[in-house]
Amino acid sequence: MGLFGWLQGIGRLALYLCVFGGLSAQSWAVGTHEAPVAKSSEVLRIQGSNTVGAKLAPMLVAGLFEARGLKSVRIVAAERENEQHVIGTNAAGRTFHALIAAHGTGTGFAGLKDGTADLAAASRPIKQSEVDSLTALGDLRSAEAEQIIAIDGLAIIVHPQNPIQSLSVEQIARLFAGEITNWRELGGAPLPVRVHARDDQSGTYDTFKELVLGSHGKALSSAAARYESNDQLSSAVSLSPGAIGFVGLASIGNARALAIVDGESLPMLPSHASVATEDYPLSRRLFLYAHPSRQSQWTRDFLQFAHSPSGQAIVEQSGYVAQSIRAINMAVTPDMPPAYRQLAREAQRLTVNFRFDQGSARLDNKAQRDIERLVAYLNANEKRMSAATLVGFGDPRIDPARTALLSKLRAMAVRSELARGGILVREILGMGDELPVASNEGSGRLKNQRVEVWVH
Repeated sequence: MGLFGWLQGIGRLALYLCVFGGLSAQSWAVGTHEAPVAKSSEVLRIQGSNTVGAKLAPMLVAGLFEARGLKSVRIVAAERENEQHVIGTNAAGRTFHALIAAHGTGTGFAGLKDGTADLAAASRPIKQSEVDSLTALGDLRSAEAEQIIAIDGLAIIVHPQNPIQSLSVEQIARLFAGEITNWRELGGAPLPVRVHARDDQSGTYDTFKELVLGSHGKALSSAAARYESNDQLSSAVSLSPGAIGFVGLASIGNARALAIVDGESLPMLPSHASVATEDYPLSRRLFLYAHPSRQSQWTRDFLQFAHSPSGQAIVEQSGYVAQSIRAINMAVTPDMPPAYRQLAREAQRLTVNFRFDQGSARLDNKAQRDIERLVAYLNANEKRMSAATLVGFGDPRIDPARTALLSKLRAMAVRSELARGGILVREILGMGDELPVASNEGSGRLKNQRVEVWVH
């Protein structure tokens, strides 16, 4: 979708909002069970990830229904466990409903294949085996099919008086697996480690299991205390000197979040900015996958709404991190290269990073849509002409000069895309393999191959 088509679509949704009133999550009635009425029209079917489908997808559908002018919009439990209906009625009294079935990411791709789903919700990228099984539909990795709608992030929390300030992802995995049993093994106080974790039905636990335990071949300790809510877990950790737990960013409470290290990266605290840029090690993308070429009008409208400012506001309400762009001040630190340190003194960093397809100079699907968001942001803030600096980074190579060149070429690729939207960039910098944000093994190399945006 082109920039102007995207903006035109946002304008159409904005018109809906002006006519029918603002969106408010509090206005959606949430019921225990209600079957759609016999004459109700099913307009959208979403299957897949519980992380997406438990709360975020129903809230986004409810937001779309309100944007389309439907009344009495409500989210209700369906007959099967982990399934929900979103129901609304138009001015003529006609009822519409959507079904969200949250039985796991793999079930969403199965639904696309057998035609029982319009959208597959996923808390991970599609696997090659799934791409192969869906070749009859087209390219499921294309920008038309793969839609990144939110970023998820976890905070690792301890008692506020715990002297430990940072941990590596590997150390966290060993702590939660019960392999490290006393904090003195990590240079802390001589206290037994008390592991606190969310329950198995939690999307927060799914995220932790994938990003920490699974990536290091570990399983959660059977001695872990389990909780049904982030706030309950955070409260328990804040009262227990030897405790460690994980929560969503909004639930740190009176506990203290640790800085996280991945490979050669510097310790990084969880924040809206570090998760939004995907620099924070414990962050991941949340996806929707659609048929690449055959999408109903409701499906197209839903995807457009999910990416719109109103949809991204709902992402924030649901507890995830939106892809809205903000300007932030960065603290100047001694480890910064001189040119980067000078930039941090003079400019603000934007909460967006551009990353690339593996082994390619092509922007990945999130980055392609972020170009549109960035053009809109720079236009809205009167920074179209020579106000933005692009900073490219890469992973280590045998030849440092080649690494520096490749990092600059990445920034130049972003500059070319911005130029198509009428943006004139002020400066291009190539930082080579400086300031890594991830291990340079496996997928970490892709995270390090990035382009930052700064504005003056």
